[in-house]
Amino acid sequence: MNQIFDFFLEAYKNTSTSDIILEFLAFLFGIASVWFAKKENILVYPTGLVATIITVYLLYKAEYFGDMMMNFYYSVMSIYGWWNWSRKKNNKIIVPISRTNLKEKIIGVALVILTMIITYLVYRYFGNEIKTENYIDIFTSGIFFTAMWYMANKKIENWSLWIIANIITVPLYAYRGLGMLSIQYIIFTILAIQGYKEWTKNLNKSHQTVLK
Repeated sequence: MNQIFDFFLEAYKNTSTSDIILEFLAFLFGIASVWFAKKENILVYPTGLVATIITVYLLYKAEYFGDMMMNFYYSVMSIYGWWNWSRKKNNKIIVPISRTNLKEKIIGVALVILTMIITYLVYRYFGNEIKTENYIDIFTSGIFFTAMWYMANKKIENWSLWIIANIITVPLYAYRGLGMLSIQYIIFTILAIQGYKEWTKNLNKSHQTVLK
């Protein structure tokens, strides 16, 4: 057990107190954001914005540009999602939970591929050597990008993508020495599984209501 604690704490020996505090805040707000998403609560977006803005800064300092770009995108997408989720007509929500159709699935695949290409070019632009961990980063960036777009449009498949990318990200961040973020993604995975179940239940209820 001590070895596990040493593994996570070792990376923080040379980290400034301010950066540790910021990472902890990103940790808390990130978990809060996913919790609100699970509940289909619009507070997912303001809490997510705080987490992503802090994370962009920390990843920029660490020169993890693929992850940094994704978190910058999350910040922009949070603003869009905030607006989209809050839209109402005659006091009714315009964007309900739904499944993707064929067109949206094709767009999702295209977004994954396009994001991977752009993320690769970002690494090249900054002149970084692209190692194995960076290729994993490039791959997960594509999945996260698409998951965020699906979530902003309340597509239930967003949870499946979050689960896949979160599971991959846990060991990646642990390897990089970002202990708190690694633990955060374990919690994200659990919440994403719960979110998928809860959204599925709500979607089935809405279908039953329509049938009645």
